[in-house]
Amino acid sequence: MTSEDADRLPRFGCEDFEIVGEAPLHRGFFALDRVGVRYRQYRGGWSERVEREVFRHHDAVGVLLYDPERDAVVLVEQFRAGAAGREESPWLLEPAAGLIDSEEREEQVARREVREEVGCEVSELIRLHRYFPSPGACDERITLYCALVDSSVLGGVHGLDAEHEDILVRVLSFQEVWQRVEDGTLNNAMALIALYWLARERAALRARR
Repeated sequence: MTSEDADRLPRFGCEDFEIVGEAPLHRGFFALDRVGVRYRQYRGGWSERVEREVFRHHDAVGVLLYDPERDAVVLVEQFRAGAAGREESPWLLEPAAGLIDSEEREEQVARREVREEVGCEVSELIRLHRYFPSPGACDERITLYCALVDSSVLGGVHGLDAEHEDILVRVLSFQEVWQRVEDGTLNNAMALIALYWLARERAALRARR
């Protein structure tokens, strides 16, 4: 099949699948369900019932903090259980981030998480992307922002004791962060997506000073 042939195939949407069964497998801080689905197929007709296990995760927001005056990036470092057991360190450098677990708007969650994890307030939030980090197994959707800050007053250890958070704030030059992107030591999706955006928009952000 050529790309021209593919362009002639239908574009499917929300009306082109149906959930035909759902059973809970686990309930905890997160949930796991077995879901039965049917969906239209590119070769025509409908699929048979397909069983999938879906990890139910709260939607989340992330905020990349950038200081255009100093050309510096503010990231948070913390232990991540999902990265344990690999050859890399499970202490990851990431944008400030948190879960949407209430009726708060995304922007409210973004500002709250920056306050709790970094210890600063942000005003303007520049929306970058909204994406599914692992849609083959998880229903989580992430909304990603950038905010401009004065990094000269940031640092230290933050986080909520009630949530067992132990978060180190790191202020790094853009060049140092980009080197970590290139050598693979910065290796989580949220940070990579945000930093590739910053690499494209960095000159425009610095011109706003």
